[in-house]
Amino acid sequence: MEKRELLYEGKAKKLFLTDDDNLVISEFKDDLTAFNGEKKSSESGKGALNNKISTELFKLLDSKGIPTHFVKMLDDNHMLHKKVDVIMIEVIVRNVATGSLTRNLGIEDGTVLPFTLVEFDYKNDDLGDPKLNDQHALILELVDHQDELDKLRRVAREINDILRPYFEEKGLNLVDFKLEFGKDKDGNIILIDEISPDNCRFWDIESGEKMDKDRFRQGLGGLKVAYEEVLNRILGK
Repeated sequence: MEKRELLYEGKAKKLFLTDDDNLVISEFKDDLTAFNGEKKSSESGKGALNNKISTELFKLLDSKGIPTHFVKMLDDNHMLHKKVDVIMIEVIVRNVATGSLTRNLGIEDGTVLPFTLVEFDYKNDDLGDPKLNDQHALILELVDHQDELDKLRRVAREINDILRPYFEEKGLNLVDFKLEFGKDKDGNIILIDEISPDNCRFWDIESGEKMDKDRFRQGLGGLKVAYEEVLNRILGK
């Protein structure tokens, strides 16, 4: 399968058409961005690490009955997956308070939440990805009806119920993560994008060390080493 013309370029990936109308290729970039693109950098090898980590996690979720866009990893930086109509909602799953939840609501950083919180953000860079409630999403026609919002929440919790204990066994606390969804050619809602330290927060259970993109956001350094460690733990190395 060869990539053809560029379909879309985002902050972390390029999307290419193929000779199959139902399949596209993602190229994982080494670019790093934070704070809605205000902070930018690059880390050689970061894209390949995210591709490999996402591949393993999509395979895991597929095996547990979560439908995803994943088809196969083509090489270090390229993934083949189904073409979808993207739902312009970012689904945020939170197990521990940190980041914007701490800033906006004053919940102490590191507080374990009494239940898993699922939030919606509007996937719109120009507006700074603002928070959405269900009525906003329906007014903006981001989904067709309330049942689709309910499904996004339900599947996000199912994914959390799979990934949280999976990472706990590997010594990582899955603090929070962002999911994206789309509709396939048959109109089915499926998981898309990636699952990696770029859009998940991982804290080492013993040391509390941050093993994700917060190392870039907060200027901690050692980002590639942290991503490599996450991959090694997933692979059981």
